[in-house]
Amino acid sequence: MRIGQGWDTHRLAAGRALILGGITVPSEFGLDGHSDADILSHAITDALLGALALGDIGMHFPDTDPQWKGGDSKQFLSFAVWMVRDKGYEVVNVDTTVILERPKLKDFRVQIREALAETMGIHFNCVSVKFKTAERVGPVGEGKSAEAQAVVLLRPK
Repeated sequence: MRIGQGWDTHRLAAGRALILGGITVPSEFGLDGHSDADILSHAITDALLGALALGDIGMHFPDTDPQWKGGDSKQFLSFAVWMVRDKGYEVVNVDTTVILERPKLKDFRVQIREALAETMGIHFNCVSVKFKTAERVGPVGEGKSAEAQAVVLLRPK
């Protein structure tokens, strides 16, 4: 068995879409980044790569490469899952947390879990998505940024 941990953060930005786990969440702001800035997909991607010591998202999809400008983070996640399978492992489960002051995300939990499960080719019940605020502490709490954390468990096929 292998365990991987991932984390990502991006600044909030007006005029950008708020994309989490491949789902666009209605909001007056989104996340700033080279790709679509989907912090949840990025954190899971890093957790998957980290579990097998395959580097991180920036090694495989550098923000200096123009081909990834505005890129769909589901591509990154799909690639990481492919690498996991190519190395002879499968995803057992994924546990994630999104930290964001607003908007409230609870109404999007099922939709995000379904999208992530589909992208990773695993069962819906193997994907956990939790939402927290930072209690108005630090850059997330001040509404300047958002974070996501992910832990994955892999087993040999």
